[in-house]
Amino acid sequence: MTSPLQAMRKLLKDDPRFKLEAYQFIRESLQYAHEHADQIRIGDMPTDADDVRHLTGQQLCEACRLYSLEQYGYLAKIVLNSWGVYTTSDLGEVVYNLIRIEQMRKSDTDRREDFDDVYDFDEAFQPVFELASSEE
Repeated sequence: MTSPLQAMRKLLKDDPRFKLEAYQFIRESLQYAHEHADQIRIGDMPTDADDVRHLTGQQLCEACRLYSLEQYGYLAKIVLNSWGVYTTSDLGEVVYNLIRIEQMRKSDTDRREDFDDVYDFDEAFQPVFELASSEE
């Protein structure tokens, strides 16, 4: 039987597009999503108690965006790019690689395409500046 560590080593060798940090980031983003569920919920959410912790591909992408901004600020896009992640489709590739080596699970309704074009990386990580009103 292959251990998780052996499976990850083989994955990194077989698919060198993404660094180990990208895989760890996905796991941390998933945890972040569960801790900040009120900020992540997009679209219709399941009402079945068994599915409450399940995220769609779009929701996981949003969790990745929010988590990376929280962790890396204005450097988020640069950090993700350094790990081989340039698009939400790349996030999907990382997730489905983890599913393939049985380090993540998917539901019957999940599809790899759920991660395609969720948002544009160039826009999603731009700093947002707010001007303070002088009336405050």
